[in-house]
Amino acid sequence: MHIVIMGCGRVGSTLARTLEKQGHSVAVVDQDPTAFRRLGSDFTGRRVTGVGFDQDTLKEAGIEEAGAFAAVSSGDNSNIIAARVARENFGVENVAARIYDPRRAEVYQRLGIPTVATVRWTADQMLRRLLPSGAEPHWQDPSGAVQLAEVPFAPAWIGHRVARLEQEAEVRVAFVTRLGQGILPTSDMVLQEGDLVHVMLRTAGLEAVEAVFAKGPEEH
Repeated sequence: MHIVIMGCGRVGSTLARTLEKQGHSVAVVDQDPTAFRRLGSDFTGRRVTGVGFDQDTLKEAGIEEAGAFAAVSSGDNSNIIAARVARENFGVENVAARIYDPRRAEVYQRLGIPTVATVRWTADQMLRRLLPSGAEPHWQDPSGAVQLAEVPFAPAWIGHRVARLEQEAEVRVAFVTRLGQGILPTSDMVLQEGDLVHVMLRTAGLEAVEAVFAKGPEEH
């Protein structure tokens, strides 16, 4: 996957190096060309000097073929504007924006941009939003037979009831995180964009559950 990162501070440079080591192609955008020193001499991705929400700058960084975009500069407004441009103008599927003010994060979430508030931010959390593949275990019983995990679901599930997801995957949805808040699912709860689904399941059946979540609902 090609990934564009706006901001080459400690966060952006860490993301860039980590993603490149995982085999992805990476482009980093920053207004300050000296910031690219943080990437190190072994970084082989693109270094683009410019404003991260300028469309020409983003095109130079390869946004048109990007599968993910991370806005991790020092400015909340710049991050959210750049994230919206990436999502709305270029159709990038996986977008995340770092927000320093957690009170504003919910507002931006409503605009359809997943946000990571600085107070709870880590590089692993940002990677999770950029590369939503595979379950993220939260807890496992001592025997290892049962676990609580966040399992990403395909966009095709949006608008369908949680109950149907449970039925087709043969799992129990423990709770859903929506706009940063944990919600216990009801029988008529419908999945929305940006929801995080946390599931209780048998560890042995994890791959099967992931397959159902990734495929989308069966046609009837």
